[in-house]
Amino acid sequence: MLSKRIIACLDVRDGKLVKSVQFVDTKEVGDPVAAARSYYEDGIDELVFYDITASSDRRDIMIDVVSEVASQVFIPFSVGGGLRSVEDCGRVLAAGAEKVNLNTAAVENPELITEVSEAFGAQAVVLSMDVRKNDALAVLTSGYEIVTHGGRKPTGMDAVKWAIRGEKLGAGELVVNAIDTDGMREGYELILTRIISDSVSIPVIASGGGGHPEHLDEAFTLGGADAALVASMLHYGDYSVHDIKSYLDELGLPVRLT
Repeated sequence: MLSKRIIACLDVRDGKLVKSVQFVDTKEVGDPVAAARSYYEDGIDELVFYDITASSDRRDIMIDVVSEVASQVFIPFSVGGGLRSVEDCGRVLAAGAEKVNLNTAAVENPELITEVSEAFGAQAVVLSMDVRKNDALAVLTSGYEIVTHGGRKPTGMDAVKWAIRGEKLGAGELVVNAIDTDGMREGYELILTRIISDSVSIPVIASGGGGHPEHLDEAFTLGGADAALVASMLHYGDYSVHDIKSYLDELGLPVRLT
């Protein structure tokens, strides 16, 4: 069995590490470069860096921060936010990232997933989906809706259908960012994560809601996730990477120990 991956999520705004609750009430919590280095040294498996206002502000991602973070770590490193073309993705990969996260631009232009996958390989393409529960819209078969522009714009797109289409278009991984549980530290959105995990054959990454190590166990065993993003529980010093991995290892889950 492949090891379950723990991925530290670095949300960055104006060059600062920030954390939000349900995509709002965003607060500065530190320096992204220092955090990346610290989590790397503590044994994190991967990092993801989101420039959280690049898409909504219609500006390019901050390549200088990407380069600086990439220079501090020697593990897989993914970047998202404001990537609208193959050229944008190429610059990020040239700056040191191993993967790119496509979100808003992929919804607006689904063929971008295919173009980037053909240019750099499916292993370098992560489809990042921001999802909110919506029982009021009949067209949503799953009851979950894709939203874009940092959670600001509803699309009327069914999340599970978009995940399936994303895989067919060439994405190598999926990130399921559950807005309803984001920053709440009460556990991941297990129903949504499980539905998507059962609907695709590529790795699924649970995101939004991790507050205690047992939440990662739930994401892996109940949600069927291959990896889980963690943010608050690391940023606020509640747990270390070592704490999380030791807990999961004691339960018999396959994790990479250092």
